[in-house]
Amino acid sequence: MRTWILCGTMIAALLGAPALAQDRVIHAGRLFDGERRAIQGPATIVIKDDRIVAVRPGYETPADAEVIDLKDKTVLPGLIDSHTHITSLPRTGNGIAKTMTYSPMDTVLVATVNARAILQSGVTTIRDLGGLYGADIALKTAIDRGSVAGPRMWVAGEAIGPTGGHNDWARGLASDVSRPSHGAGLADGPDAVTALARKEHKMGASVIKILPSGGVVSTGDDPKAKLMSDAEIKAAVDAAHGMGLKLAAHGHGKSSIDAAVRLGADSIEHGTYADAESWALMKQHGTYFVATLLTTHKLHEAATQRPDSMSASTRAKVLAMGTGSAKLTNAYKAGVKIVMGSDTGLGENPKEAGLMVKAGVAPIDALMAATANGADLIGSAEIGKITPGRYADIIAVAGDPLADITVLERVEFVMKGGVVHKANGVELPAKLVNP
Repeated sequence: MRTWILCGTMIAALLGAPALAQDRVIHAGRLFDGERRAIQGPATIVIKDDRIVAVRPGYETPADAEVIDLKDKTVLPGLIDSHTHITSLPRTGNGIAKTMTYSPMDTVLVATVNARAILQSGVTTIRDLGGLYGADIALKTAIDRGSVAGPRMWVAGEAIGPTGGHNDWARGLASDVSRPSHGAGLADGPDAVTALARKEHKMGASVIKILPSGGVVSTGDDPKAKLMSDAEIKAAVDAAHGMGLKLAAHGHGKSSIDAAVRLGADSIEHGTYADAESWALMKQHGTYFVATLLTTHKLHEAATQRPDSMSASTRAKVLAMGTGSAKLTNAYKAGVKIVMGSDTGLGENPKEAGLMVKAGVAPIDALMAATANGADLIGSAEIGKITPGRYADIIAVAGDPLADITVLERVEFVMKGGVVHKANGVELPAKLVNP
């Protein structure tokens, strides 16, 4: 038997250990498994290769097993962020200038750095809802192959929207300076939407994202406006579901939200101007709501404290939107299904859970939103819970997240697929394979 304790000797042992040990156990002082709505007493988690094979009460030490000692920690499933943009560029400077000067290669490098930061934050799975240049799909492939350290990824590729909408990157630019890639996600008419959804899937997308409403940080569009017709939305839903994929709908305005829900969207992102009728409709249809509070709060802070950091039109939209907390409060009270989604890709993802609790979500429901609910929305029975048969995606924190949800922002241990990436709060060098 070899025991790993959260100290320098453990780090040395981890660095010398094989990538996947045949038999190992975690001794968890406290356990939230994502199956029960409670934190349980001491438990032993048995891991073989990349899977959990057993969870038992108390501490057991099988012969010849390696033991990871987390008796003084709360152990949880790896977190799931249901709304990220891993190709996001740094949120400083001139956004239009960056769009024109950042190359596809720059974007891949940014995404690789973000992937590492996200994994180190304790998020072991993301649903990435709109990338640039196919970098999200390429990164997912590299992570799955073991060439890059990062979370499991469900990716949308290019989000699908209409000409002049939220993802029309040429909007506001002279026609002779726009880039061909600016129109990669644009489709007008049901047939074009269907064709683009099929193309995204062919290129590697594992979820389809549409943009039926205008946006906030985009220039010249109204977030309250419904920019896709019902026929276009229905075409996207039918195409996604026909390929066995879920569909996420970016929706700020009530009309776009309600239409997407009625037409079969699996989740609504943002939901800024939803009302009581919208929440009732979402509950009726079983639609998930992704509030994206972290980015909303960051934008509001920038608009109020650093007004020159954004254009006047964007600032006006941000101030009208507010912090966004009330929308989650209302959705939660109405019984709408919720997941954790930060809308950011820079490694601060678990802060979303704290903002959810501040908005009135019970801590246990915030934990469920960040684990089991996220797996349900994605449609995977292999993540989101610490139960036999699932991937050994496991994190640990000091303290009790039911008493202080912000302990999720200080993850001390990260395991993904049986491989330890962080111990005692220290990142461990990733063991990567050549592309």
